[in-house]
Amino acid sequence: MKKSYRYIPPQPPLLFTIGIPGALGALVGMMTAQGDKSLYFYYFVAGLVIFAGTAALVRQFIVSRKVAGWAVALGFLVLGTAFASLGYGVLVALVGYVIGRMTLWLHTGDYRLNMPPYSTTREVLWFYSFRVICGMIFVFLITPIIILIPLSFNQEPYFSFTPEMLSLDPAGFSLRWYWDILKNGMTAPEAATGWWADMWQNAQWVRSVKNSFWIGIWATILSTSIGTLAAIGLSRDEMPYRRLIMAVLISPMIVPLVITASGLFYFFSQVGLAKTYTGLILAHAVLGTPFVIITVTATLVGFDNSLTRAAANMGAGPFRTFFKVQMPLILPGVVSGGLFAFITSFDEVVVVLQLADVQQRTIPRQMFSGIREQISPTILAVATILVIISILLLSLVEMLRRRSERMRGMSPG
Repeated sequence: MKKSYRYIPPQPPLLFTIGIPGALGALVGMMTAQGDKSLYFYYFVAGLVIFAGTAALVRQFIVSRKVAGWAVALGFLVLGTAFASLGYGVLVALVGYVIGRMTLWLHTGDYRLNMPPYSTTREVLWFYSFRVICGMIFVFLITPIIILIPLSFNQEPYFSFTPEMLSLDPAGFSLRWYWDILKNGMTAPEAATGWWADMWQNAQWVRSVKNSFWIGIWATILSTSIGTLAAIGLSRDEMPYRRLIMAVLISPMIVPLVITASGLFYFFSQVGLAKTYTGLILAHAVLGTPFVIITVTATLVGFDNSLTRAAANMGAGPFRTFFKVQMPLILPGVVSGGLFAFITSFDEVVVVLQLADVQQRTIPRQMFSGIREQISPTILAVATILVIISILLLSLVEMLRRRSERMRGMSPG
C-alpha cells in the first residue's frame, strides 16, 4: 500500500508570530486616534501591545484556528464596547477574528504551504509582499468610492464624518438623504397630503432617474445592434481595411470626451437634434458602440466559422443562420457589451452638459447641478445607489464572461 506524505513546514520564531499581528494592532491604534496627533504615539503603543500580547496568548494556549478566531473576537468585542461603543466593539471584533486565525496560521508555518518546500525566506517574503502591494493598490483605488457609502447615511448635512459616526453611534446615522431623493421638489402641502401620487411629475431627482433609464435603455439597444453587426462584419477575413475601420469605430473611446461632445453639439444643432431626447440617445449610442464592438469581437475570436458554413450547406439563409446558429453562441458577449454601453450612458455627464435641456437632465447632470448650486448630502445617497447598480451590472458581466468561456470550452464547467 502506497504511503502518502504531507509536507510539514517549520515553525517560525515567536517574534515573527507576534510581530505581524502587533504591526496590524499599531495601525488599528493609530486609526482609533481619529486624527488627534497628540494621541498617535499612545494609541500606537497600546495597539501594538494588545495585539502582540493577544497573539502570544493564542500561540501558547489555543490549537484550533476556529476557536482562536471566535475567542479573540469575543474578547475584542467586550474591550471595544467598554472602551468606546458597541459599534466600535463590533468593528474591532471582526479584526480580532482575523488576528486569532492569522496567529495560528503563522505559528504552524502553514503560510508556506502555498509555495514549494525549497523556497527561501526572501522568496516567501516577496510572495506575500507582492500580494500586500496589490491589495494596497486596490484599496487606494476603491477607497474614494467606498467612502461615499457611509457618508450617505450621515444624520447631519455635512460631507465629512461626524464624531458620532466615527464612534459608530447609531444616533449619527440616518436614511434622511435617501428619503430626500423622493421628496425633492415637493412643497410642504404635497408632502403632507400624499406626495407619492404626485412625485413623478414634480420631483427633480425622480425625473432624472427616469431620464437616465429611458435614454440609457434606448441608447443600449441602438449601440448593441450597431456594434454587434459591425463586430461580425469586421471578423470576416474578406473584409477590406479592417484595422482602419476598427480604429475609426472605437475612436470615441480615445478622443477626449469634451471634443466629441462639442462636435456632436455642433452637428446636432445644425439638424435640429440638440436639446432633444433623440439627440441624447444618438450621442450615448455613439459612446457605447465601441464597447460593444470590442466585447463582441473578443467573443468571435473563438467562434467556429464552420458552423455557419454547415448551416448554409443545409439551406439556411443568412438571417436564419445568424439567429439560430451564431447569435446563441455569441449572446454572452453581446449582452456584456450591452451592459457596458448602458453603464457608459448611465454615468455620462459631459455630453449631457452640452446637449441636454432642463427636461433631459440625467442623474449625473442633476448631481453636477447639485454640487454647483445647492450642496446637499442627497448627492452622496444618489452616488451610493449608482455604485450599487454598477457593481450589480459588472457582476452580471463577469457571470456572462464565465458562461461564454464554458460554452466555448475554455474553462471547466
